[in-house]
Amino acid sequence: MPVFADITDRLARLSIELPSWAFGNSGTRFKVFGTAGTPRTVQEKLADAAKVNELTGLAPTVALHIPWDKVEDYAALRSHAEELGVTLGTINSNTFQDDIYKFGSLTHVDDAVRQKAIDHHLECIEIMGLTGSQDLKIWLADGTNYPGQGDIRGRQDRLADSLSQIYAQLADDQRLVLEYKFFEPAFYHTDVPDWGTSYAQVTALGDRAMVCLDTGHHAPGTNIEFIVAQLLRLGKLGSFDFNSRFYADDDLIVGAADPFQLFRILYEVIRGGGLDEDSPVAFMLDQCHNVEDKIPGQIRSVLNVQEMLARALLVDVAALSDAQEAGDVLGANGIVMDAFYTDVRADLAAWRESRGLAADPMRAYAESGYQGRIEVERVGGRQAGWGA
Repeated sequence: MPVFADITDRLARLSIELPSWAFGNSGTRFKVFGTAGTPRTVQEKLADAAKVNELTGLAPTVALHIPWDKVEDYAALRSHAEELGVTLGTINSNTFQDDIYKFGSLTHVDDAVRQKAIDHHLECIEIMGLTGSQDLKIWLADGTNYPGQGDIRGRQDRLADSLSQIYAQLADDQRLVLEYKFFEPAFYHTDVPDWGTSYAQVTALGDRAMVCLDTGHHAPGTNIEFIVAQLLRLGKLGSFDFNSRFYADDDLIVGAADPFQLFRILYEVIRGGGLDEDSPVAFMLDQCHNVEDKIPGQIRSVLNVQEMLARALLVDVAALSDAQEAGDVLGANGIVMDAFYTDVRADLAAWRESRGLAADPMRAYAESGYQGRIEVERVGGRQAGWGA
């Protein structure tokens, strides 16, 4: 097995984008819970994200969600982010909260509704030009609840047409990434329910259209690492939304439910070139739940990704290949398990210190006084949260 020192150069390539909305109030479909110190503006969200990056060195970009993060001056917002030590990343569209989208957005039978959804995405592209963002990420709540409610094929045709109009407006250095989710809020059929549908739609668009894989958006028992391997093989894995789930789309801290699954996914990322210097794969969190403190939750998530990546980098690839070719079933499995069970925490702490970072970012945040300060300073105004 490679020693830890052999993997540090590749480990240093890890960069994880934080979602701005993760720092706002969140909850379930029944209740959104407020907490002290919650950001009231996108600028305060950026400050919290910058604190995560300051302590971990892993999160130099922040994704925005439109209209949740709308401002009058995006160039000024970009400068503000850079002053905090972060940059603005993916622009996420929102066509799932307006009443007009009750029966769909980009797939709607009414051309006027569909045009409104298209125009929203064109606005997002304009914002990308002002923020320097590379990716436009689309997640759709579109679908139906009952057999016969809608024309499944017709909805796919309208989706293809809508996406083609959006894609045509991208700049040469911009991409469209299409996320999928197998259910919720549509329960009979979702218009983009799986990687195959997303792949089919983006392949028809062109080289700058890719698939976004949210690790929480799969049925129980799904072999997510197989999907990762296949999309990398096909050159269509554009980005990750990392989170964790027990039953459905729980948006829990990454690796909380199944660290071994995260390890297996990251091994396939490495195997498929997703960590190479010229890789098109963007890593992002979409972890935002209702009970943990927001900033420590993001710190824990990025550290969990880093730890499982380190373990995956320790897989003895040459020995594994030899065992696979020899049909040594248990030997091959043992090589994988040896890497997974390697405790890299002390090595990672020392590596962070060598780079001028806190050995234990969780403890460093608790001792920083930042949480107490923002709870005192952020009094009054409207706290940010889902739909705010």
